[in-house]
Amino acid sequence: MSLYYTQKILYDLNRDTSIQHGYNNDLDNLLGNYTLTDEEVTALTKPDIGLLYVLGVNGQILMHFAAFHQIEWDDYLQAMRDGIEKYGPVREGVYAMTGSGNSFTEDTEVRS
Repeated sequence: MSLYYTQKILYDLNRDTSIQHGYNNDLDNLLGNYTLTDEEVTALTKPDIGLLYVLGVNGQILMHFAAFHQIEWDDYLQAMRDGIEKYGPVREGVYAMTGSGNSFTEDTEVRS
């Protein structure tokens, strides 16, 4: 997976009006400038907030992408929940789920 490049394009999209223009007007060409998997391209093209979240995209970057697509806050949060339900636990990155997808931390014994 190329999580770095997925996050890089979103970072660039959040900051650069020429990248925003390329996203809106020549998406295939723009995405060709980044090393992405087919799954990442699909998620960026739809856009599929839930899939991007499950792929491991940082929520701080992802929320700006959602805003770029005029996705309301509550719908953004629901899309992440729906993504977990549809695609499974977060696979990589700071939100990676362990414990069979039941928690965000490793299943460990509680210490007193």
